[in-house]
Amino acid sequence: MNLRVALRGGAIVLILVVGFVAGLYVDQAYPEYVPYIGHRSTSRIDLTQVQEAARLIQADYVDSNVDPKKLSHGTVQGLVSSLGDPYTIYFDPEQYKRLQQSYQGKYTGIGIYLSFSTGYPAVTGTVPGSPAALAGLKSGDQIVKVGDKDIKGVTADQATALIQGPEGTKVMLTILRGSETLTFTITRAQIQVPTVRSATVGNHVLYVRIYQFASNTSTEFSAALKNGLPGSTAMVLDLRGDPGGFISAADDVITQFVTSGETFETHGRGGVNRHQVGSQHGAPTVPLVVLVDANSASAAEIVAGSLQVHQRAKLVGTTTFGKGSVQEDFVLSDGSDLHLTVERWFLPNGQTIDHKGLTPDVTVTIANPTDVFDVAQPSQGYAKDTQLNAALGLLPGG
Repeated sequence: MNLRVALRGGAIVLILVVGFVAGLYVDQAYPEYVPYIGHRSTSRIDLTQVQEAARLIQADYVDSNVDPKKLSHGTVQGLVSSLGDPYTIYFDPEQYKRLQQSYQGKYTGIGIYLSFSTGYPAVTGTVPGSPAALAGLKSGDQIVKVGDKDIKGVTADQATALIQGPEGTKVMLTILRGSETLTFTITRAQIQVPTVRSATVGNHVLYVRIYQFASNTSTEFSAALKNGLPGSTAMVLDLRGDPGGFISAADDVITQFVTSGETFETHGRGGVNRHQVGSQHGAPTVPLVVLVDANSASAAEIVAGSLQVHQRAKLVGTTTFGKGSVQEDFVLSDGSDLHLTVERWFLPNGQTIDHKGLTPDVTVTIANPTDVFDVAQPSQGYAKDTQLNAALGLLPGG
């Protein structure tokens, strides 16, 4: 079986609830399940040396209790690493089980939102009532270590693998808060959170934030429009910190705003697949602004870029992450998973954003990640959220 995902960028916000995605609300209608019947082969890979090395290790390594499963997993990991692709990842069976849960909006982790850069991951929020919130983690905290491992420059998936774990187990985080270094030992728990939250801001403007494009995003987004659009004069779609997810969910969100044409297209070994607008148009004419930032990636960039190309919305914020590839999950015989890059995606005008990102129509920076409007706590307001206020200034009633 395989899953088609335009998954998480390297600089994103996720909800590490099992440690997965702005959440790992994690990088997803549901993943497209397709029977795996094998792929074309262009040349034979010589595995002679791999087999020789494995036999030598088993026969002559100083410790006789070599774990053959670890050897097997390590071999696949070596193949993956040789590609030099940060988005092609190997998950062992247990990691893949947790990944599948995260696709469904279920997480076993600590409940934090993270943003990623070349430095240390930064906490941009916590899930109310989550282990992270109860432990006292705060927006602006930088995670320096998970256990004894320094995590400077890690990707979202790498952070997920380190922070996630079985319910009831503990994870130790070393946090940099200003000039102070703190240590937190947090017990992981089951967490299920929505991927979409909404509120009314300004003068009857519907604000909807998508944290990630997961299996339930299309349904949640549709409900947010149905409940929030009556009486609203305009809309702000917030994709800041959204690491991406399922491309089918991206299609569905674009379709709510665009009535015809192409949503985006993918190019792979099998040719070009042109995704077309669907039939569910919940907000075809509402004035719209989309918020983006450097942590808006992959499926989030598909949505923002397509709406920009269709001249359906203006983008406000900063240049996005620039992830223009699509990954598929291929389940191996032992239950492990090869999360493999299989396509590149392009905007309806044929342009790629890979390694470039989207350029906003209106560039607005924000002084501090903690200034971003927290739709989960709307009573705190959005006075410091310069990007949201700039978006409202472009809208009637804002």
